[in-house]
Amino acid sequence: MDQSSRYCCLGADEAALMAGGRHVLAAYVMRPKPGFEAISTAAHFAAESSTGTNVEVCTTDSFTRALDALVYDLTPLEAGEVLMKIAYPVDLFDRNVGDGRAMVVSLLTLMVGNNQGMADVAYAKLMDFHLPRDFLLAFDGPACNIADLWHVLGRPETDGGMIVGTIIKPKLGLRPQPFADACHQFWLGGDFVKNDEPQGNQVFAPFRATMERVADAMRRAQDSTGEAKLFSANITADDPFEMIRRGELILEVFGENAHHVAFLVDGYVGGPGSVTLCRRAFPDHFLHYHRAGHGAITSRQSKRGYSVLAHMKMARLQGASGIHTGTMGYGKMEGSACERILAAMLERDTAEGTHFQQSWHGMKATTPIISGGMNAIRLPGFLDNLGHDNVIQTSGGGVFGHRGGPAAGGRSIRQACQAWRQGVQLVEFAAHHEELRDAFLSFPEDSDRLYPGWREKLKVRDPELEYGESGR
Repeated sequence: MDQSSRYCCLGADEAALMAGGRHVLAAYVMRPKPGFEAISTAAHFAAESSTGTNVEVCTTDSFTRALDALVYDLTPLEAGEVLMKIAYPVDLFDRNVGDGRAMVVSLLTLMVGNNQGMADVAYAKLMDFHLPRDFLLAFDGPACNIADLWHVLGRPETDGGMIVGTIIKPKLGLRPQPFADACHQFWLGGDFVKNDEPQGNQVFAPFRATMERVADAMRRAQDSTGEAKLFSANITADDPFEMIRRGELILEVFGENAHHVAFLVDGYVGGPGSVTLCRRAFPDHFLHYHRAGHGAITSRQSKRGYSVLAHMKMARLQGASGIHTGTMGYGKMEGSACERILAAMLERDTAEGTHFQQSWHGMKATTPIISGGMNAIRLPGFLDNLGHDNVIQTSGGGVFGHRGGPAAGGRSIRQACQAWRQGVQLVEFAAHHEELRDAFLSFPEDSDRLYPGWREKLKVRDPELEYGESGR
């Protein structure tokens, strides 16, 4: 059934739709299956996303038709693809019974729900979306962000700089005391430890026993250094009551340092319900959104689902205090330098997406969390690209692979950031900072690629010999 006469309004003024404030606008890259026209497929897509069915039904009336999603742009792209833009009336989206708040679950249900499996659609991927002011402000948004962590660390709450973090390695296989020992060793040189996303209540590392030892390690590290330390604890679970139980146990165990704890939630695999549960159950704590698994639909290879930009925007709406953004091509994970728009969309009050400008109307920012193959040698290039250092940076191998150990690894990251802030070339800074110098020796392949001639400048003739003399 051709539904284009009802669900298409090509040429509608996008600026007028935005100004009206009554529609969520969505941009997709869509390809019809062979034998289907783009306009009829797009209309079917919009119908399935809103008020339509496969046949005319007697229950449709004039009010229902006013809630139709409308295709307003179909621009041909390459290889049979089209850029498809749809305007969804705000009233289509679900609201909480208790408080009237909006929910990301409803955005997903309509914009990337059943339409992903339609017979006439080869694929369609949500690339970007725009929310009007009143609807955007109906979402929870972040309760905390990096400013709250700067406060705990005793830093200025504006431009407080990079928080030096790590991910305990190996990510699985450590019993409670070795895990806590690794935390303590890093905290002697860094700020923030991330409890990795697979770590929970494994039989070899009971949750309470592990958290008790980590809390003790934090106290000892703070006493040794005179500095506050931060821990991000994974509370992800299938059962919401289990998540709350884990969170409350952590706060009990950490005691006087409870405000030094963030809560990590696997936001993609756990879903919006897990994120919102944490946001509402523990609003005074940094909500660390880990995005493990997102690449199944956000990667460039995936033609369905939604883009990483759409994912970032939904995370901010849900209330993520910080979310992993990768290293934008400077680490081990897929990414490119142009992905700095992701950080801008998380941090700024107005930012340009790939298809829409979005104003956040005063909603708190979400902090980029930088991880995935980063070390002190790679860090300045990333910061040059990003343009600032107000992020949480978590290095696993870049810290635990440092020849001086995790505390020295943490200091090398901090020194690399200091060099960048001061505008000093990294090799020059390393000549007067031992841990950074040792980072050049620890990661010689990166050093050779990014800083040719570093051996001569640092008077290193044989990195292997120096490594053998001083040890790791």
